[in-house]
Amino acid sequence: MDRTEQLLKELTEAPGIPGYEGEVRALMRRYLAPISTIEQDGIGSIIGKRVGEAERPRVMLASHMDEIGFMVRHITREGVIRFHQVSGFWDQILLGQRVVIKSSKGDVVGVIGAKPPHLLSPEERKKLVETKEMYVDIGATSAEEVIEAGVRVGDPIVPISAFTILNNPKTYMAKAFDDRVACALAVETMERLAQDRHPNAFYVAGTVMEEVGLRGAQTAAHVVNPDVAIALEIDFCGDVPGIEEEESAVRLGGGPSLLVFDRRMIPNLKLRDLVIATADELGMPLQLSAWLGGATDGGVIHLHNAGVPTVVLAVPTRHVHSYAGIIHRDDYDRALDLIVAVIKKLDAATVESLTSW
Repeated sequence: MDRTEQLLKELTEAPGIPGYEGEVRALMRRYLAPISTIEQDGIGSIIGKRVGEAERPRVMLASHMDEIGFMVRHITREGVIRFHQVSGFWDQILLGQRVVIKSSKGDVVGVIGAKPPHLLSPEERKKLVETKEMYVDIGATSAEEVIEAGVRVGDPIVPISAFTILNNPKTYMAKAFDDRVACALAVETMERLAQDRHPNAFYVAGTVMEEVGLRGAQTAAHVVNPDVAIALEIDFCGDVPGIEEEESAVRLGGGPSLLVFDRRMIPNLKLRDLVIATADELGMPLQLSAWLGGATDGGVIHLHNAGVPTVVLAVPTRHVHSYAGIIHRDDYDRALDLIVAVIKKLDAATVESLTSW
């Protein structure tokens, strides 16, 4: 593995559902501390700061650290663990998946189960099994055994899914690319700018609890007080069966994408055009994308104080909100080059021009 692959492996394999991002935060701190000043908000977001040639403008690059997952909600007398989702998997992909419960005594491995098909009526077999009918089985036979293992109500549960380099060595499969791919990009952007000139103060924000309401982005923006912002995300690939081109024309390996619309934000148009022009200068393919559903950290950052010019850049990803997303290394590398090039352009005059109506 090269350095980027190792970075993606560590970040994606780390557990961190909303509100329980501690292990991811520790990794971000380890990567950022040698090259930036570390700050934080009051709910768990971590912020790396590096001043370039000027204290202003303040440029914020946001990537959320949390992933979708589950939480223990009840332990039955028989030692069965009932759970609820924290944000959202599709119910139909859950059965038979191995998971780990992050208990007070360490990791407890189990599997998601439900009533076996042999005991279902013909009508029941036609129905989708819902999360409320599922459970996590750790091999226990009593509640006491579960409690002795350290499991308690409120413990986070995450899927077991290793980072894997696929047959095409430029494609990677892992859980939590949403949004650990952005965390990796944020780290590598800071590393590049630590070796080069930039006409601004640059901030990397690893935000918490994006999946449950963009919470960390709001508080991190108060710490940074940015003059301009870029939110980093994944984007939904439309190059798989069942997705019409008009729903998503984004292709794996087709270059990074720029969101022109989502449910919570329309980008600053001048910043959007600056990104497009920069991609053209680099001879880089840039895919334009519109989300009819879903939102990003940009949704709250752009409303900070009197308003912050904000844009969203993304890495195309297949199988979003599943145990096994797929990305393409070319999209990642191009996104990194584009982010760095745009940040180098964001001097005081350029940022002021973004809000000159």
